[in-house]
Amino acid sequence: MGSLVHVKEATVITPSDQTPSSVLSLSALDSQLFLRFTIEYFLVYPPVSDPDYSLSGRLKSALSRALVPYFPFSGRVREKPDGGGGLEVNCRGQGALFLEAVSDILTCLDFQKPPRHVTSWRKLLSLHVIDVLAGAPPLVVQLTWLRDGGAALAVGVNHCVSDGIGSAEFLTLFAELSKDSLSQTELRRKHLWDRQLLMPSPTRDSLSHPEFNRVPDLCGFINRFNAERLVPTSVVFERQKLNELKKLASRLGEFNSKHTSFEVLSAHIWRSWARSLNLPSNQILKLLFSINIRDRVKPSLPSGFYGNAFVVGCAQTTVKDLTEKGLSYATMLVKQAKERVGDDYVKSVVEAVSNERASPDSVGVLILSQWSRLGLEKLDFGFGKPVHIGSVCCDRYCLLLPVPERSDAVKVMVAVPSSAVDTYENLVTSPNA
Repeated sequence: MGSLVHVKEATVITPSDQTPSSVLSLSALDSQLFLRFTIEYFLVYPPVSDPDYSLSGRLKSALSRALVPYFPFSGRVREKPDGGGGLEVNCRGQGALFLEAVSDILTCLDFQKPPRHVTSWRKLLSLHVIDVLAGAPPLVVQLTWLRDGGAALAVGVNHCVSDGIGSAEFLTLFAELSKDSLSQTELRRKHLWDRQLLMPSPTRDSLSHPEFNRVPDLCGFINRFNAERLVPTSVVFERQKLNELKKLASRLGEFNSKHTSFEVLSAHIWRSWARSLNLPSNQILKLLFSINIRDRVKPSLPSGFYGNAFVVGCAQTTVKDLTEKGLSYATMLVKQAKERVGDDYVKSVVEAVSNERASPDSVGVLILSQWSRLGLEKLDFGFGKPVHIGSVCCDRYCLLLPVPERSDAVKVMVAVPSSAVDTYENLVTSPNA
């Protein structure tokens, strides 16, 4: 698709005002090996009768202003010189990158369905950062004007600097500045670094962390996902479907506790995915998902903290139990993984990733990330509200996404091996199957 998108201009955007010149340490959670990649948000905005191409100038100005309170986004991430594996940000106002592009072929309608290939939309964020420690800007923004007058906005954020909640807060400020509509409340909003709050501290007990344990690969799991063509899928779950899943999880099991939409939906996706792959019955599978710890640690993290403030929840079982014991069993595993996380657990994780450089394995793993609660559907940069929200590339990692104009619906996007895609789509859309 390289010929479908043409980059017209690339501009380095620096903070609009003077910012501190310093070196800031990232926390042990920020420095984790598996976070050394770029979060790639992708928003599509509808066509207007008279496209205002001056909006690109307003976006650049707003980005420059947003980089004042969020000045580390204009620095550069690097390893600490002590060789201990920790990371830091060299803040010298080096700047973020803003790209403006056009497409003579793509329209808003092209994004109503999932892409044909996992990288079909790659050029909508033309600077693809392979190594986030090699001196690239931690923040890249690309505005692409579509053939029908619509616009696609892609934003790449170095995950080492911020988690989903933190980067969404940055995008909210960026959007408000683009429209010059900041309220007094928003002007007083805090943007806190404070990474020392998540540095290692002595723990009383060594807790079990299944998310970091290695399991045997009984079926060439890694090779299959690397060798077989992955097919992007997209399924929307309306409120009625989510309620059906909750009833199904309660009716089929002995566990009558109240289930959340996240618990039943993630359990259902996990089971559908596992059943479609035709794996050995004794293969151990894991569902990994992020758990926000801002209010789970003592004391709670302050409002405005935009670093990585999550640990990985892990539901684990065999293929046989996951596929045969039903939705209630899988839902219980997800709920237990969430309930396991408290202050001591977080301290233990920080210790493990700091001292042992612990990192999740990929064997038998489905990673699920919840973007549906980040407020991405509200981001108005002067184009109106987005009509599509997702990631630049559709990966084998599963995203739960908001659905524009349908606040109680969730879109599930995940790439599945081509040999399993039909079965997966049948199972995920038929909870009683």
